[in-house]
Amino acid sequence: MNRTSQPKRPTIYDLAELAGTSASAVSAVLNGNWKKRRISAKLAEKITKLAEEQGYALNMQASALRRDRSRIIGMIVPKYDNRYFGSIVEQFEALARERGLFPIVTCTRRDPALELEAARAMLSYQVDCLIATGATDPDRVMDLCSAAGVRTINLDLPGSRAPSVISDNYGGALELTRRVLANCEKEYGEKTPLLFVGGRGSDHNTVERVRGFRNAHAQAGIAVDERLMLTCGYAPEKAENAMNQLAERTSNLPRGMFVNSTISLEGVMHWIRRSGHYADGMPQLGCFDWDPFVAMLGDHIEMMRQDVPKMLEAVFSIIDSGVTDPTVVQIPPIVENIG
Repeated sequence: MNRTSQPKRPTIYDLAELAGTSASAVSAVLNGNWKKRRISAKLAEKITKLAEEQGYALNMQASALRRDRSRIIGMIVPKYDNRYFGSIVEQFEALARERGLFPIVTCTRRDPALELEAARAMLSYQVDCLIATGATDPDRVMDLCSAAGVRTINLDLPGSRAPSVISDNYGGALELTRRVLANCEKEYGEKTPLLFVGGRGSDHNTVERVRGFRNAHAQAGIAVDERLMLTCGYAPEKAENAMNQLAERTSNLPRGMFVNSTISLEGVMHWIRRSGHYADGMPQLGCFDWDPFVAMLGDHIEMMRQDVPKMLEAVFSIIDSGVTDPTVVQIPPIVENIG
């Protein structure tokens, strides 16, 4: 009978050899005591990364040996350049300091590799908890942090292995679409399908918003035109390019639009101004995002503002309660009619 031998599990001595350091230094990093040993942050990050790559099982050891809390709490965010994520960062820092915690925040640009790099760096600084905001792969971030005995909470986009706090994307999109459809009927005297533009078709939030968009059309007895479903990404230039391509395919452009963020709205407005379309009057707009400066456009627009204060209250409630189950808390967004 042939026996299949199990692969040898790496030890701290193996990690020490790979890192070019001592076993005691590796142990100090994995136990969260590297600062007391005056080990550099660069070496601590290197050891943490090697431990993950080599499949070193830290969970029980790290959770048992991390005796001293750092009072540091970390957050990764995908973007700084819109009001939604900027507001999350600002209020997160304020709420953390109110609780005697020191917040550190970094931007990951929706790059999965940068998310892991940022998480490793924060682990090297011995964060007590990491908030993964809008992470493209939240479960991988959670696995990395769990191996080091550190809690994670997902914000904005959900994961399957840690608690998540998100907006009610379906309910918000359903209501926003209803309003824009009603505005179009009132303004133009007919029921017509809307354009959907922006967002990544694979992410949870866009999937749920598309579902709300479709159901609102169905409830109004209007068929969705699949040619008008432009889940082209969030970047302004992607929205603008998608609008250009749509205009090349058809001259019968919709009189109403559902735009899936203010970032995408920037691209839509650039296209409208540069293309000369809608010269006879701006379309009815709905945006699943909020920025008060949009009121300066002077156009008919409905906005769905995500309730950042309540979302962060829910995050800190989870932290305070010690909940680790992968539950999902949905916070209803708020309609802002600024037309």
